[in-house]
Amino acid sequence: MKNSLAEPRMNPPETSHVPTPATLASTDDATKQTMIEVEKLDFFYGASKALHDISINIAAKQVTAFIGPSGCGKSTLLRCFNRMNDLVDIARIGDGQIRIHGVDIHHPDVDVIALRRQVGMVFQKSNPFPKSIYENVTYGLLIQGINDRKKLDEVVEKSLRGAALWDEVKDRLHTSGLGLSGGQQQRLCIARAIAVEPSIILMDEPCSALDPIATSKVEELIQQLKGKYTIVIVTHNMQQAGRCSDQTAFFYLGKLIEFAKTEKIFTNPAQKQTEDYITGRFG
Repeated sequence: MKNSLAEPRMNPPETSHVPTPATLASTDDATKQTMIEVEKLDFFYGASKALHDISINIAAKQVTAFIGPSGCGKSTLLRCFNRMNDLVDIARIGDGQIRIHGVDIHHPDVDVIALRRQVGMVFQKSNPFPKSIYENVTYGLLIQGINDRKKLDEVVEKSLRGAALWDEVKDRLHTSGLGLSGGQQQRLCIARAIAVEPSIILMDEPCSALDPIATSKVEELIQQLKGKYTIVIVTHNMQQAGRCSDQTAFFYLGKLIEFAKTEKIFTNPAQKQTEDYITGRFG
């Protein structure tokens, strides 16, 4: 990851494992690295256990798909990666650990705001702000205190090009983002996410509300983005998982049933439950 997730203590004890920029830095062989490590994770909503002993390693600069029936825990796990579940009063981790580039994201020294800058998120329903296209893309930079107009202009063009949207909106950057089509709004949200240069992009059913043409554009974009970002996508669409992802994890009733290369999951799954799900026997 590009930036530290922690604000160092004034006088950390010698035994403190404080995350540092060095431990988070990306390297040239990032494609060979594990970006996200989940170890024996239990997660609860109140007294209800939503995730059971989840262990999974997610590779850098690949697309990993989470599949499974509704309520199986895939979105809950996704939201653990940027601690969005912290916003739910009754949500808590019971046991286990999540590490990003080797850093425990629940370490007391981790800055959650910095974490969420590095782990961007695109939601199921496109959610552009009621602002101009330009202001949507620059929003994250402005709250970081970056207000140099030349720099902002460069980021807007770079991000919109990165989201395959620049050519469609370059002549109306100062019109409302809410005036875009559904597919364009979702790509605007992706542009907003990548403007702050995250290491990871989480996508929670990003195409579920889109028509087939818009879905195709987002899927093409995912393939382009994985050369620079680690992408984790939750989807109910088996065909989408097959088209977009390098690795696929199948979840059922809060448990990780199988995790393997996507081709193997869809052609020769190791578990009968996986086969039954992807062939439509349940779910």
